[in-house]
Amino acid sequence: MIAIELVDTAWAGATQVLDTLASIPLAAEPEPTGINTEGVVSFFASKIAPILLAVLGVIFIGRASRGEISKVLTSSAIAIVGLAFIAGAATLFFVGDYLINLIFE
Repeated sequence: MIAIELVDTAWAGATQVLDTLASIPLAAEPEPTGINTEGVVSFFASKIAPILLAVLGVIFIGRASRGEISKVLTSSAIAIVGLAFIAGAATLFFVGDYLINLIFE
């Protein structure tokens, strides 16, 4: 008999607490704003690119120590041309931005 009264009292208290919690408004989650492309590019430029360049350097040194100088020179030339293309693309981005600002001012 005592246990039944104890359970009834606990149940009434629990439902009262749940009703009180249900009436409290929850904070709305912020809407997504999109992808931070500048952050992604800076992450790759600061973290990933140096690691890849270090790996290429180790490969080149390993090949050169085995006497494969022609392969090292060819791979180095390809890497330098690739870096030149990347630098050229970045330069064209800034030149294009300058031209747009010059035309629409």
